Amino acid sequence: MKKISFLNLGKHPITNNFLKTNKPKNEFFYNLKLIYHKETKLVSLDNFVPPKKMFNDKYAHRASASITMQKAYRNLANKIKKKFKPKSILEIGSNDGVFIKYFSNINNVGVEPCKNLADLTSKMKIETYDKFWTFRLSNKILSKHGKFDIIYSANTISHIHNLNETFKAIENSLNSNGIFILEDPSLLKSLQKLSYDQFYDEHAYVFSITALKNITKQSGLEVFNIEELKTHGGSNRVYFKKISNKTIKISNTVNKHLLKEKNFGINNLQTYRIFAKKVLRSRKNLIKIFQKIKKEKKNIIGYGATYKSSTVLNFCKIDKKFIKYFLDTTPTKAGKFTPGTHIPIKRYNGIPSNVDYAFLGAWNFKDEIFKKEKKFIDRGGRFITHVPSPKIL
Repeated sequence: MKKISFLNLGKHPITNNFLKTNKPKNEFFYNLKLIYHKETKLVSLDNFVPPKKMFNDKYAHRASASITMQKAYRNLANKIKKKFKPKSILEIGSNDGVFIKYFSNINNVGVEPCKNLADLTSKMKIETYDKFWTFRLSNKILSKHGKFDIIYSANTISHIHNLNETFKAIENSLNSNGIFILEDPSLLKSLQKLSYDQFYDEHAYVFSITALKNITKQSGLEVFNIEELKTHGGSNRVYFKKISNKTIKISNTVNKHLLKEKNFGINNLQTYRIFAKKVLRSRKNLIKIFQKIKKEKKNIIGYGATYKSSTVLNFCKIDKKFIKYFLDTTPTKAGKFTPGTHIPIKRYNGIPSNVDYAFLGAWNFKDEIFKKEKKFIDRGGRFITHVPSPKIL
């Protein structure tokens, strides 16, 4: 399979490795290079980071920390119950149980390799396997729970390196009429919005529908419906069925989306080379904004020490010389330092009155943040973003 490199974002740390000191010893870095697979049209990292370095009992992200995401998962759970009436459901990447808890009245199973998170769902009396998703694990779960009506996975399949095994294990675990629902960031939206921060250690892949169609057919799965979402700056909710299942008709949303991707140039290497040039220009312009504000001796903080922000900070070399500290609502991040750039993180308790600018690390929750920070904006506070282009909002 021919792989072509199109963008090198340089050396990066583990994004969830929030540090206890601003002078760490032997901090791990890897080279964040992006490649295009000519045959499948898949876009991925060139060098995968060992999973145990990323997903362990120190994992910091809590899906339930966002009000937006809580609402999205509740609405989806209600939709699935109403439309599919499942008697069994498996979630791959169940995190802190924010989604699967809504299925407590049926056979519900979680898979979550981060033990600290798996323990949370286990306490909810949801049987959770603190293992990585593999074909072997799928058989182990099947032997106890049988096959599933629904398998759901949000922002997880793109983390798993062996896609062939991953999809075969999913096909193996579904009932003959079972449905697999995948949610992940959209490659098309990432390219359109120039959100290069969708690429980091955990995101081994950023999927297009074109690539998903190409790589899942050999596992006995096919796409039958697509919903476009606003979450995470633009995601796709993709519905799969077994190829052998002829009762479910393929929606026209599939061909519409494939055509949209084709017209944009998802199948064209030149699209990615143009994207790379725009990313380099974006870095240059973002640095100029920070330099200008620093000359004016204004105070800049970071808002949301997200995994995506790690890509921006490390690629653009924006550290504590520019950003005094980050505010974040996640308790496990408070008192620590950002990976690679070593910026202090403080527990969120509102934006202090001496802050002039806040860099939107969580730009994909901009609407929620702007409502929450009306006082900051009303007194003249401004936000800095890099998506779709560096600017002061």
